Amino acid sequence: MSASASGDDAKLVRSSAVVGSATMLSRVLGLARDVVLANLIGANGNADAFFVAFKIPNFLRRLFAEGAFSQAFVPVLADTREKGGTAAVRELIDRVAGVLGSTLLGLTLVTVMASPLVATVFAPGFLRDPAKLALTAGLIKLTFPYLLLISLTGFAGAILNSYQRFAVPALTPILLNLCLIGAALWLAPRFDEPVTALALAVLVAGFAQLLFQVPALAGIGLVPRPRWAPQHAGVKRILVLMVPALFGVSVSQINLLLDTVLASLLPTGSVSWLYYSDRLTELPLGVFAIAIATVILPTLSGHRARADDPAFGNTMAWAIRSILLIAIPATVALAMLAEPLLTTLFQYGAFGEADRAMAAASLRAYTLGLGAFMLVKVLAPGFYAREDMRTPVRIGIVAMVANMVLNAAFVFPLMWWLNLGHVGLALATSLSAWLNAVLLYRGLRRDTVVSMGSFPLKWLLQVSGAASVMALALWWMQPEGALWVEWLWWQRGAQLGLLCIGGLMAFTVGLWLVGVRPSDLRR
Repeated sequence: MSASASGDDAKLVRSSAVVGSATMLSRVLGLARDVVLANLIGANGNADAFFVAFKIPNFLRRLFAEGAFSQAFVPVLADTREKGGTAAVRELIDRVAGVLGSTLLGLTLVTVMASPLVATVFAPGFLRDPAKLALTAGLIKLTFPYLLLISLTGFAGAILNSYQRFAVPALTPILLNLCLIGAALWLAPRFDEPVTALALAVLVAGFAQLLFQVPALAGIGLVPRPRWAPQHAGVKRILVLMVPALFGVSVSQINLLLDTVLASLLPTGSVSWLYYSDRLTELPLGVFAIAIATVILPTLSGHRARADDPAFGNTMAWAIRSILLIAIPATVALAMLAEPLLTTLFQYGAFGEADRAMAAASLRAYTLGLGAFMLVKVLAPGFYAREDMRTPVRIGIVAMVANMVLNAAFVFPLMWWLNLGHVGLALATSLSAWLNAVLLYRGLRRDTVVSMGSFPLKWLLQVSGAASVMALALWWMQPEGALWVEWLWWQRGAQLGLLCIGGLMAFTVGLWLVGVRPSDLRR
């Protein structure tokens, strides 16, 4: 390997560590947030209403802020910076800010005015309970403006990431968690309906997150001055790239939203059980996969702008190997510790034993797709950095259809014994995610963007072997299930901490036993 490639890998590791550390802090606070929410609202009908109202802007946020917009904007920004200089970058940023902000403002106003219809579309099962539907519509009026604010925050974050300022965008999600925790502890008791206080906290968090970006943007002299200019060449180029990317990059999120729609037709609590289990799956996904994807997109775009194909391939190879290193042990650990995790984190107050059992079942189903969710996050940038939007769209359509077919097979089956309820929704999402990941990887192989060495069998076997050592250690260390319920919260936390530390140590020893050395992690 050349010195320049090694230097690039070292820079990627450092940048990923910055993003990963900030994201880890955010995810830890996110878990604290969910612990507080589970204790306050549990998994009842009102909790279902809040989670639906929260998921709708959150889903669209992942399209605009973290998904299609970012994937389309960053390559155009990199190309503009490479060829046009600072003045061209400022012009592009101002025009994009004007078009993006105006479009989302219009969408927000329409959605808020039509909130009962939106609630019906995304949670048709709530029609059986008019009070729940009305509550959901009222909450959407408060939560949906978050889409406008967080999308502009994502726009600012994409600019900062392109200039290698990763820390501020990575720290920004912490503010949402702090607002929700504060609202749950101090504001909710003052409301007749506690979930209304939570929805208000989401709106306040949107303003806080946007304002948090401004000093960092000022530091690089790129605070946007919005201009309405949809005919600007850069804006038109981003829109052309973004429209198909809306589908291609966010298939897993669309699948999760479909889960919510179908879960509204299932027994009360199904939406909440899926929410809590999905949140635990999001921990390794958010800390590692999104961190790596955040770092590699501007790097890949820069390689593409300079026509440096070897460096492009090396970056993709590093990303895939890094994902395997995290995804395999995380899958094993989450599957084995599903009930202890849910008991320790959520089984207090309004969240009961039955809720824990239901959420554990869907958590294990989601865990089966964890590796695919993570791989999709780093494989998709391989297409978007090259401004290839059509291939992920075709693959996304295949995965979407597969998810719908599997949902029907598992939740509304012709054969009674296949009826898996909310667990079937999670399982269908996992299986369709694997189809998505495999087809994306095959597309990159076909385009010679990655070679077989990017997904080496030896590395896969080594990491799997180390994960097996970890699984044996967790099986030996884990106490009987009944003890977790009897223990106090601090006893549960201490035992879970010991299991996590022991599992990590066993995995590290396993890596050493199978021949993996620190230098292998940087290649």
